[in-house]
Parts: sequence; C-alpha cells; structure tokens
Amino acid sequence: MELVWATENLLIAGQPHPGFPILLWDSMESCAPANQFFRHYLLRGAIGSKRSWPSTGRAMYDYFSFLQAHEIDWRDVDRGEAKSLVAAYRDYCLVDCSLALSTTRQRLTYICKFYEFALKEGWVKRLPFAYEERASRHAIGFLAHIDSRGGRAMANDVMPRSHKALPKFLSMAEIRLLLAAAENVHHRMMIRVALHMGLRREEITTFPQAYIFDPEKAQRTERNLRIRLNSFDGSGIKTKGSKPRDIYVSRQFMAELYHYLTKVRGERASLNKSPQKALFLNHSGEPYAQDGKSLNRIISEIGKRAGINVHTHMLRHTYATHTLVSLQRNPTSGLEPLVFVQQQLGHSSIQTTMIYLHLVNEMADEAVLAYQDDLNALAEVV
Repeated sequence: MELVWATENLLIAGQPHPGFPILLWDSMESCAPANQFFRHYLLRGAIGSKRSWPSTGRAMYDYFSFLQAHEIDWRDVDRGEAKSLVAAYRDYCLVDCSLALSTTRQRLTYICKFYEFALKEGWVKRLPFAYEERASRHAIGFLAHIDSRGGRAMANDVMPRSHKALPKFLSMAEIRLLLAAAENVHHRMMIRVALHMGLRREEITTFPQAYIFDPEKAQRTERNLRIRLNSFDGSGIKTKGSKPRDIYVSRQFMAELYHYLTKVRGERASLNKSPQKALFLNHSGEPYAQDGKSLNRIISEIGKRAGINVHTHMLRHTYATHTLVSLQRNPTSGLEPLVFVQQQLGHSSIQTTMIYLHLVNEMADEAVLAYQDDLNALAEVV
C-alpha cells in the first residue's frame, strides 16, 4: 500500500478547522496513529497558526514514506542498529535530499513529538532518540543572574545543532534603490508600509482603510500616532495568532497614507462593485490573498529590477534594525528601545527581538541617521 498525504475539514466545538492534515493508505484507510497524534498535537494549540498545520502533515508523510521505502516499521525502535530510525531520516534529509538545516530541524521536531506521544500511548516501549546536555545560546537578559542552568540545556540528540544566521536587512542606499524601482504607486506604498511599521506579510495585505485618518484633524498633537491592530474589531486586519497590539506611525507618514486612501486607492476600488475593507487592492480591485504570498512575488520582482535580493519579511527586519539603532542613538526619556521594538513587531518573547541587537552591534561603526526621518525624506524625491 502506498501512503497518501491529504487534508480534511473538521468541525470541532461548532468551529470549522479547514486544512487539517491526515495520512491515508492508497486504500483510503486512515493511518490511525499519525492522525491521532495530529488531533492531539495540533488541536490543543501546540501550533498557534493553522497555516503551519500542513507543514506538520508533510513532515510526517515524508518520514513515513521514508520508512515505507526501506520496508521499516515505525514502531521498530529496538532494531539493534547503530543509527536510530530518526537519526537515519535526519541524515537522509541533510545528505541525500540536501534540505536546509532549518527545514530538517522543523521536520524532526514534529517526528520526535510524535514518538513522545506514541510512548505515552504505549505504542512503543522507548524513544528512538535520547537527550543530552548542550550549551545554551540564549542571550543574556532580564533575571539572567538567577538562571541556574549555567548556560546548559537538555536537547534532543538527533537534532542537528543549529547555526542560526542573523536576519538580513536593507541599508538606506538599498531602500532608495528599491523604492525608485517600484514604479507602481500601489506597490510602492505597500513597501513603505512595511518599512515604516514593521508589519508581517499578512498584516500588510489585510491592513484596513479604517485605520487611516487625516492627522490634521486629529486632536492629538504627538509626533507619532498610535494605531491599535485588533483582529476582533471588525476592520479585517489579521495579526499572528489574532493577538492585538499597538503600533506607532509618524504624523507625516499617516498624512501620506491618508492621501493614498483618498486620492489614489479609488483607481483600483472602482474596479470592484463591492466595497472592500483592505487598504491595498490588487489590479482587479480585490483584496490580496490573506496569506500575502503574492506580495512576496511583487517585492522580489521589484528587488530584481533594483539589483537587490529582497523579500517581504526582510523589510520587517529592516524596520526593526534601523529603528533600534535610531532609538539607541537618540534615546527618548522613559522608552526602552528593545521593548519598544518588541511591542511594535508583536513578538511574544523579547528573546526573539534580541537578535536585532547583534545586527546593531555590527552597525555600530556606521553613521546611521534617524530611520523614520530618512524614510520621510525619501518621499520628497521618489
């Protein structure tokens, strides 16, 4: 029998769960242990974003296919071989398939979780891997002085050691080239939103026009204006995990957004008879797909014209890095730069944001001007 990967639509507690991964044999018989694991692991919220569910299914499908091709039972954890089942699959991914280290680690994470679940259910007598103590790469942070781990942590011994590369970002010169190459005014404004706000791809494509207002008529007089991103306010914005957060936008950029909304957006809005909530519409007057993958293609193509290798998330890294540099060079009373950037980006843990400190250190010897001021100045020449 051949293994088949598919998805199904589940209705749980009255709520639809589309795209739920399942494994089937070619006889359409369910691969029960794997599917029982899916329901346990995914539906209890171990993975917050449902868009990540398919990758879990594909990882399990690929592992079971690997075992099937070698005529090995997944429960045969006491084979007496020097290399365990999971370790053999790891080397197959890295050596035979030349998969990226991050992709291999992601797959192994799901597979190891499956075996931990299988052990708990009594399907196997032991795990096909062990745990070992490794040096922890966690950055020094708040309360680090009372951390009793001594820089060590327990890790899965089949998991390849990670060598996480620093995120890439654009210099101000590259930003100028990118914006100059964006001849389409709608595309250029989406790029500027990413650079000014540090939004995720999905947040850009679902950013609502309801959040835009004329700053000249606002009672607030601050230089930066606060916007509340809330997936439950009826505006249509989609944030990661539906978590609300506040972001700050300069008055000048808000004025440019208001001009775009009232003077430019109508060109595309008129192509569709139905009113749309999203600020940005495609060439047919429809909202972009919520996953925002088309935005990646648009920005990548603009980058090629500018001679720059760029994608949407790199613009988010660019915002974070330059904003952190500006705040550190021009400290504001009562504002902690790293915490501010964490809140703007919507990171659950400040450890995630601390990666940008390494980038800032690399830029320490460069003459970096205030990021928002430079971006605002670009509007006058582009």
